[in-house]
Order: sequence, then structure tokens, then C-alpha cells
Amino acid sequence: MPIFRWDQSWNPLRDLEREVDRLIQGVEFTVQGIRMPRQYPAVNIFELEHEFLITAELPGMQVQDLELTIANGVLTLKGHRDSPVVDNRDIPEERFRRRERTFGEWQRSISIPDRISDEQLSAEFNDGVLKIHLPKLEEELPRQIPVSSGE
Repeated sequence: MPIFRWDQSWNPLRDLEREVDRLIQGVEFTVQGIRMPRQYPAVNIFELEHEFLITAELPGMQVQDLELTIANGVLTLKGHRDSPVVDNRDIPEERFRRRERTFGEWQRSISIPDRISDEQLSAEFNDGVLKIHLPKLEEELPRQIPVSSGE
């Protein structure tokens, strides 16, 4: 599994914190009805040639229930998912036997690289999948250096 690094600096405490968070997020604790789910929503982050792409699956949500903000190198996703409704009626709390899908208010913050173009950020939400495009700054893209003969 490749390691995704935003910058080239090495900070051992930040790396340790990131690894501990990754390990804890991968484990779901179940103790007699107590379940601590992973951080919501789960995201995938890709580094492509001209942009970073963040995807998040948000089933059952509407675009008007989402809010995206960016400040100080942190992208924040906020949203609200209504409690489940079956046959046009709310289900009382005592009727749940197992609950794995979360509802209510949620928020997720993601550190983003310094080398993105803030003016060209965009996002799209289709069929329950949020895609956030973070274009790289032009000067960060690799450039071909012409080589001439020394003659």
C-alpha cells in the first residue's frame, strides 16, 4: 500500500499520530451493544497528475445537506443525515436491533497540501458519491527540461 504524503518534511510525532489514527479507524469495537464506528464519512484520497481527488460515499444524503469549507490547510466536510424512515413513519429508538448507519450531524476535517490552487477548487455530488477536485498549482507540475548537446 503506497504511503500518501502531502509534503516532504518529516515530523515523527505527526507521523506517529497519523499511524495510530489509521490503526484505530480500521478497528470497530463491539461490546454488548456498544459499537464505535469509523469516522464518517470514509474518504479516498488520490494524487493524480494535475490534481488531488477526494471521494466520499454519502448514501441517502442530498446536496443541500452538505457544506464544504477550506481554511488554513484544512478541508472540512459537514452534513446532516435524517434518521431512517420506513413506510413514511419514523422508527422509535427502542425498535432498533442493530444500527450501523449513522444519522444526525457529522463533520470530517482533512489536511490538504499547500500546493493546491484555491481559486480552482470544485466539487460534485452524484448518486451519493461526493468528488472534490483540488487542482495542483502550475509551478508544482513536472516540466520537461530540454537537453542540448555541448557542441
